[in-house]
Order: sequence, then structure tokens, then C-alpha cells
Amino acid sequence: MNNTDIELLNLLAERLERLSVDSLWARRASGLRGNIIKVQEELNAGRRVESERVSLLIQNAFEILKRAAQEIPDIEEIMNKR
Repeated sequence: MNNTDIELLNLLAERLERLSVDSLWARRASGLRGNIIKVQEELNAGRRVESERVSLLIQNAFEILKRAAQEIPDIEEIMNKR
């Protein structure tokens, strides 16, 4: 586990928190964010965290953010329909 992974977890937790509650992915994001926070607390307490666990959290966070982003309507497409 390196500092880049820790920084990435922090960033992903912030991004997951910002998802709109209207998003279908908000509930899953909340649960995943909770798991990321647990890992951060373990690291801050000096405990060892398996790198596979961190990798899985990072992968899942990116997947949820990607899917949530796909829900955002294309403003140009909306404007062209008017």
C-alpha cells in the first residue's frame, strides 16, 4: 500500500459523497464510501490493510462514479431538441 493509493481513496470518498441523492447509484456509493472510511481509519490507527482490499475498493468506486456519470443528461442534446 502506497501514499498514492491513500490519496486516491480520499479523493474517491469525496467524489462518492457528492453524488446526487437522485442518482440510482447513490445508495451503493454511500455503502462503498463507508467501507473506504473504515479502511482510512484502520490505516490511521497504524493497522495493516491488504492491498487487494484497497484495489477492490478503488475499482468499485470508479465503476460507481462511471455509472452515475452516465445518468447525467447531455445538456447539448437537450438544448438541440428545443
